[in-house]
Amino acid sequence: MGSTGTASATDASATGDRRSASDAAGMGVLAACAAWSLITAAAHDGRPEGVLLAVLAVTAGYASGRILGVLLPVATPCAGALTGLGLAIATPGPQISLQLGHSGATAALLTLSSGAACCAAWAARPPALRLALRLLAAVIAVTAALLGSITGLVTCAGVLLCSLAAARVRRRAFGLTGFAAAAAVVTAAVWAIGENALPDGLTASLRGGLTGHRMLLWHDALRMVRADPALGVGPGRYGDLSPTVAQSLLPDGKAHSAPLQQAAEQGLIGVALLAAAFCWMLYALLRSPRSTPIALTAGAALTALAVIASIGNALSFMTVTAGAGLLAGLATARPLGAGERDESVGAIPRPSGEPGI
Repeated sequence: MGSTGTASATDASATGDRRSASDAAGMGVLAACAAWSLITAAAHDGRPEGVLLAVLAVTAGYASGRILGVLLPVATPCAGALTGLGLAIATPGPQISLQLGHSGATAALLTLSSGAACCAAWAARPPALRLALRLLAAVIAVTAALLGSITGLVTCAGVLLCSLAAARVRRRAFGLTGFAAAAAVVTAAVWAIGENALPDGLTASLRGGLTGHRMLLWHDALRMVRADPALGVGPGRYGDLSPTVAQSLLPDGKAHSAPLQQAAEQGLIGVALLAAAFCWMLYALLRSPRSTPIALTAGAALTALAVIASIGNALSFMTVTAGAGLLAGLATARPLGAGERDESVGAIPRPSGEPGI
């Protein structure tokens, strides 16, 4: 009995150390993002307020998720899913908005809402409640279709399917690594399109879905990167220097690709910091005390958001960035109580402080 108690205390201490390391890494990455935006703004007379607000929104969302996830591990993600659904419905959809950013924001909010509903389902104990929450995730996907957001329909359905499949995953590290690879592939493809590096036939087939206007915005962004790859043109200055934006009927000053706009305005170091922020969230999920299905569900939703942000303007909306932080915080919080059952194959009931890595 004594040796068992000592081993449990040692495991809990090790888990706490790992979580402290991931939290420290997150604070360091977010602080670096804020500091680099100020540095590049000072170098080129830029406007860093948008980046600073985004960093603040992620931080506030993550902190709120960590706190509320401890107290209300089921009710909070459920409420978040319903709130995100309501905001997405209230946001002008692609049918009634001529601005590209609104459709991306709608898809992003619905994707995060689907992820929150699925996380709440895995955290719920009663089978009836778990089924109801998964039905809510399905309703969110149907809502995306009704709003005309094909991207939202695909990502919401993908998150739901990944969540259901997460019960069969033995080690979360494999799934999270796959999510990171998927985000990297999409980002590389967007960069290749912007550089006209793809075959002409493939580029022509993509032009219809991405629109020629969006591809011209990407070309402008990469021209700015080549002009100053280290510092970029300065935060908030893409719209001032883009010929495509100047010729647009409804300009919003955005490149409609988070990595390309980051590269244009803050150089390659800015892109590296953006990638580091995403990798930190996946690392926090890897070390999360929550069950493997919850960690993988949140990872799937955040990866889907990264894909949407790579081809759209979703991260320009504070509701999206705050929602991403909230979901990550909920999936890494340690709820009050004895423990949480890991639903993955081959897993055994374990204390909530021992992630199935």
